[in-house]
Amino acid sequence: MKEIKKIACIGAGYVGGPTMSVIAQKNPNVQVTVVDLNQARIDAWNDADLDNLPVYEPGLDAVVAEARGRNLFFSTDVNRAIDEADMIFISVNTPTKTYGKGKGQAADLKYIELCARQIASVAKNDKIVVEKSTLPVRTAAALKSILDNTGNGVNFQILSNPEFLAEGTAVTDLHNPDRVLIGGEDAEAVQALVKVYAAWVPRERILTTNLWSSELSKLVANAFLAQRVSSINAISELCEVTGANVDEVSRAIGYDSRIGSKFLKASVGFGGSCFQKDILNLVYIARTYNLTAVADYWEQVITLNDHQKARFAQHIIQTMYNTVNGKKIAFLGWAFKKDTNDTRESAAIYVADHLLEEEAHVVVYDPKVSAEQIYKDLDYLGTRSAEDNRRLVTVVNDPYEATLDAHATAILTEWDEFKSYDWAKIKQQMKKPAFVFDGRKLLDRKQLDALGFDYYAIGE
Repeated sequence: MKEIKKIACIGAGYVGGPTMSVIAQKNPNVQVTVVDLNQARIDAWNDADLDNLPVYEPGLDAVVAEARGRNLFFSTDVNRAIDEADMIFISVNTPTKTYGKGKGQAADLKYIELCARQIASVAKNDKIVVEKSTLPVRTAAALKSILDNTGNGVNFQILSNPEFLAEGTAVTDLHNPDRVLIGGEDAEAVQALVKVYAAWVPRERILTTNLWSSELSKLVANAFLAQRVSSINAISELCEVTGANVDEVSRAIGYDSRIGSKFLKASVGFGGSCFQKDILNLVYIARTYNLTAVADYWEQVITLNDHQKARFAQHIIQTMYNTVNGKKIAFLGWAFKKDTNDTRESAAIYVADHLLEEEAHVVVYDPKVSAEQIYKDLDYLGTRSAEDNRRLVTVVNDPYEATLDAHATAILTEWDEFKSYDWAKIKQQMKKPAFVFDGRKLLDRKQLDALGFDYYAIGE
């Protein structure tokens, strides 16, 4: 079996950075180099101050501190890393297409293809190439075709090794995964990657499948999780009109061992880079094969998620006497979930967008997300000019400043610190009546009612 001495990973983002850091930590005899064309991002990974790492994940700083400079390196020299590596992970962005055929659903594979062409032109000896990015099924076939037809006659083995990390707990997930999935057609290549993970993952948790099963399993896992969120969110609307409480319903059904309690928390909707993208991919693949009923079924999960965000924004507007024009609305949280600085597809972006359409003034506080990122997220939507976004949205570094003179406070991310705020003080400095719209069901209704807030939580 081929001994893996050097690993390269192309892409130093939310997946590549943490995954390679842990692989290096657990395999001190393997040299791991993470490469990216983004110089600022690589500089941040190499920063002596571990608070400046470009990805915020609890526990990641300690892992990087242990391995960096020993056998973990971050560099912009992509060609050198490819040339020296025995195994190359591809961990580049695969956003949903914003143009052409499949726009809004299919994955945009241009970065993957550029990556493959670069590997093919540089490689002078046999390589194992591992798909780490979330990809539509059968991408491996395209990868192999590009590598074999544009390369220097060297042998490429393609493996699929999808990531199942949850942001906010990525380091724990990497240290103690439910399962590691490796798909491939070449037994020797598969075993070479099994050995890397077996350095710390129990062998029975490393599943090997054929290439296509591995690629599809990733999309299906995310689709099932997202479907649970949309299912309980559909029920939350029913609870509001019938007098039921969605938390009580969740608890009652979660005790059924066939259903289980996870992912049954009603909220303003799911966000993150994967759920929406992966379901849209599944829908697109199903449509490609003319499986209309299958495509329609999964598309409904997204439709309901969009509805939940719009409904939350609409409820804010209706409660505030059907006008939010010129009113200050404090947003607590912008990240798509707690313990991460990732904002991709965050519910906050879309709720803000609805309110800004009504000329509301939104003031945002998030403990980990920068002002630059918040404006970037809103500008990306293209709903209004960048100037208007800056006129209507203010970003502050203090929750009490955010809520000062606010007509309403909306909770969009479930950061733990929000629970420990001095809510009596916030009540005092807000405009009356003081509305709180809890999109994460985070706060204690009894406490807020006692303080005299007009408190709304989803599904009650």
